Amino acid sequence: MDGAMLEFPSFPRYRLHAIMIAELNVEQARFNMVEQQIRTWDVLNQEILDLLYAVHREKFVPTAYRTLAFSDLEIPLGEAPSERMWAPRLEARILQELELKKSDFVLEVGTGSGYFTALLSRLAGRVISVEINPRLAEFGKGNLVAEGVDNATVIIGDAAGGRHQTAPYDAIVLTGSVPFIPQILLDQVKPEGRIFAVVGDEPVMSARMALRTTSGTFNQTKMFETCMAPLVNATQPARFQF
Repeated sequence: MDGAMLEFPSFPRYRLHAIMIAELNVEQARFNMVEQQIRTWDVLNQEILDLLYAVHREKFVPTAYRTLAFSDLEIPLGEAPSERMWAPRLEARILQELELKKSDFVLEVGTGSGYFTALLSRLAGRVISVEINPRLAEFGKGNLVAEGVDNATVIIGDAAGGRHQTAPYDAIVLTGSVPFIPQILLDQVKPEGRIFAVVGDEPVMSARMALRTTSGTFNQTKMFETCMAPLVNATQPARFQF
């Protein structure tokens, strides 16, 4: 072996270099998402900004759309308009407005990919997420398990009217729009609890936070204009019949 070069089986250098570049690109894309999309949309709570680095959004995105994980758009999860991941800035803004505490119990209506569920689980004590589409429920649950989320439970079912079995909640989040926030949901919120919902009919909708006072009344705050696909089986207002 004198004068001979020792050769060791090793990972090809070009592949290692490619992986390092890919990882750098992902982190740069994440940084751009936070700094260019989210911070500029009045999300300045450092805990929320840090959370967006800690929970890796790309791991919840369907493989076919993974290159769009950090883009300022809704990502399809299926064929129906309601089967979409929210745009990142919307997710961050809602989290900031919810002002969750570690003692909070949250109901999420619509699991989708499980990404927003994971974000909620980092801020709250316990999350129940109800998904009406069995395929999405399995997809979201699988993503949460893979990422080690252990304080969120995914249930297959229809929670357009809430979930009385485990009420009351400190916060309820509706991931689809509603014509109005029905009383059946308001009744499931604790005093000083809140409901986030996008309220209205296209093309005029607004994101709102309904806060329950200690006396049981609700104050609704309009946060910003937006449009969102309707919540499946949302309560509809009475219509005139002729």
